[in-house]
Amino acid sequence: MANLNVEDIKKLREETGAGVMEVKQALEEANGNYNGAKAELMKKVSAKAAKKADRNAKDGLVVSYIHHGGKIGSMILLACETDFVAKTDYFQVVGRDIAMQVCTEDYETIEELLSSDYIKDPSKKISDLIEELTAKMGEKIEIKRFVKFSL
Repeated sequence: MANLNVEDIKKLREETGAGVMEVKQALEEANGNYNGAKAELMKKVSAKAAKKADRNAKDGLVVSYIHHGGKIGSMILLACETDFVAKTDYFQVVGRDIAMQVCTEDYETIEELLSSDYIKDPSKKISDLIEELTAKMGEKIEIKRFVKFSL
């Protein structure tokens, strides 16, 4: 049994939305290797997100972001299943991060946005961010629309 680091457990829980026991098990199976455990947990996150794909995301928020002294801005419609999830801080932070991402390039489709590297962590795609949010919230999450404005 690997010597488990409490900070690793806490950080993996925050990053993946997995429960304490699931994180401990992943770390034990990876012999305490943080990156190995994270990779295994992310596979599980993807599987959880896939199971929710046919659900109806009928609620959500319109999230905006204004950048560069008011010269560039964006709005996204980030959908989820319930207003309870839409009101959570984490949902709103991720929504703002995605709206910020929209300001960085001239995306033409949602698919193009989803496949782009996340500006805050280039090791992730925007689709990874959505999968993590889905796993953490336990609901289907999707970007329904986005728009960018610039002068």
